[in-house]
Amino acid sequence: MVFRVECLAMVSLDSNKEYITKAKQKELLEQLEHLKTVERKTIAEKLDYARGLGDLSENAEYHDAREQQSELEGKIEHIENILNNAKIITTNKRTNSVVMGSIVTIQKTGSTKDLEYTIVGSAEADMLSNKLSYESPLGSALLNKKVKDTIKIETPKGTVKYTIKKLA
Repeated sequence: MVFRVECLAMVSLDSNKEYITKAKQKELLEQLEHLKTVERKTIAEKLDYARGLGDLSENAEYHDAREQQSELEGKIEHIENILNNAKIITTNKRTNSVVMGSIVTIQKTGSTKDLEYTIVGSAEADMLSNKLSYESPLGSALLNKKVKDTIKIETPKGTVKYTIKKLA
């Protein structure tokens, strides 16, 4: 497999591409290796056992193992597609505006609590880990903004304003 690594600073983002960090790439490679070696072997053993039970047309264990195999191959294909088509986010240069890979601290108007997010691609987004997709309303509003800029987000409850406090 060949992987492309680019520095994504003030560039236009291609909505047809998936953007991931080096850490996510490593995680996906490890997951792919596990699926191909451990999980495939486990399902192959289940299939061999089920074939040994006789008539496959009415063999629920066989059909279940085939379904598991199909799901596994779908997962493997999905991860391989992400890895083969992804652009790796690197932030080698210090920028003065929000880009992919930036860690941005914002504050909601009327609040004293700071919120810190890392801007990532959708495959890596995880609000519990404060990883915000650049495709989300908040993430896209933050892109290319600078410290002290104020952004507005339209929500079902009305307009919410955030001020960028810090950028790393």
